[in-house]
Amino acid sequence: MSNPGDADTTPITGLDQLAAYIAAGCKPRERFRIGTEHEKFGFRLNDLSTPPYDAPDSRATIRAMLEGMAAAGGEPILDHGNPIGLARGGASISLEPAGQLELSGAPLATMQEAEAELAAHVEEVRRIGAPLGMGFAPLGFHPLASRAAMPWMPKGRYAIMRRYMPLVGSLGLDMMTRTCTVQVNLDYESEADMRRKLRVGLMLQPLATALFANSPFTEGKPNGFLSYRAQVWTDTDNARSGIPPVLLEPDFGFERYVRWLVEEVPMYFVYRDGAYIDVAGASFLDFLHGRVPALAGITPTLGDFADHMTTAFTDVRLKRFLEMRGADAGSPAMMLAQSAFWVGLLYDDAALHAALSLIGDAGVTEAQAARRAVPRQGLATPWAGHTLRELAADALAIATDGLRARARRDSQGADEQRFLAPLAEIVAGGPTQAEHWLARFHGSWHGDVRNLVNEAIL
Repeated sequence: MSNPGDADTTPITGLDQLAAYIAAGCKPRERFRIGTEHEKFGFRLNDLSTPPYDAPDSRATIRAMLEGMAAAGGEPILDHGNPIGLARGGASISLEPAGQLELSGAPLATMQEAEAELAAHVEEVRRIGAPLGMGFAPLGFHPLASRAAMPWMPKGRYAIMRRYMPLVGSLGLDMMTRTCTVQVNLDYESEADMRRKLRVGLMLQPLATALFANSPFTEGKPNGFLSYRAQVWTDTDNARSGIPPVLLEPDFGFERYVRWLVEEVPMYFVYRDGAYIDVAGASFLDFLHGRVPALAGITPTLGDFADHMTTAFTDVRLKRFLEMRGADAGSPAMMLAQSAFWVGLLYDDAALHAALSLIGDAGVTEAQAARRAVPRQGLATPWAGHTLRELAADALAIATDGLRARARRDSQGADEQRFLAPLAEIVAGGPTQAEHWLARFHGSWHGDVRNLVNEAIL
């Protein structure tokens, strides 16, 4: 999450300027980094209810959690005086709409560094949360609470989205309040490199959804899905979500992406003078030409465009880097595996070319069909004449080779391949996280999903 007060105030003079703004993210491969973001639900330990932002009669609140973390170091991020995040150099702590706690990790050179960052974060969450009577569990969809029972955080942009979401889909409020994800942010060195990585990322995102599926329960009962979080995204706001055909056009590039963003992706807001101006549904192109009445007299800036880019929710999001967005939040080992999987596929040239060959001539039709089917069918989902389970073995082998070629070793001489171990177990026939929980539900839990929370809390 960015701090609106730090926005770039450079006036926009043309679409080529916006394409250049994105292209400025290109960097030499020696500067490629790994940035992992992961979310988790808060639970009050005494009754497994969801902590509110603030409450006069309780210490188990999200605000208290943030204040405890701020005391350990960092600069609070405020919205009308309310702490809603914490900046810590290259990393930050932020809140999703219902108080899901997110770590946006620093850009790191190796998976071993990402592992150390995650371990430190988990330790801090435990150390600060436990005395407050709270625990945090990384799951793809809230397994217990109804939508109505979820709290709302005091963030201006969320109030705008809360009003607008029901106008453009039936599950947008569930996306905001009852889902958690893990994503990895990765670099590209050129427009052509971006295009190759974007194609691999989009085409294999349904595979990631299947491998990391971790949301089979809704309001205490099996919901019929392995990744209900992924199902929620099929009816959230399709003008800005999913796998748009434009992203897989053969000549796709920064300029084409800018045109799509400003012409076809509706706005949510503009931030000025400490407040969010609700323009949800308006065209950014109309904003550029002074045709949005609520923004009369306001000059569009690069900061406005950067904010607008964050409201595109495609399965792989292009910014000055690429965000892989198709996975449910899961255990620490699975969160590290998610980053390692994509690093292995995308950060070694031979692996990237092998991944492109694996995809072959499959295109947007196959990717969108798999995306529709994977929430319920998981690894059994058909994909270009095969199944995702068959695809998984080949993709994992490529990722393993890519990590081996990177040869980033720890002090004991082990390279990054070890982070793929949980995926190797699944490819060998083991259960996904969702399948594991469902077996527990029908077995030793005797139908009580509260056991899931107790076992998943960090």
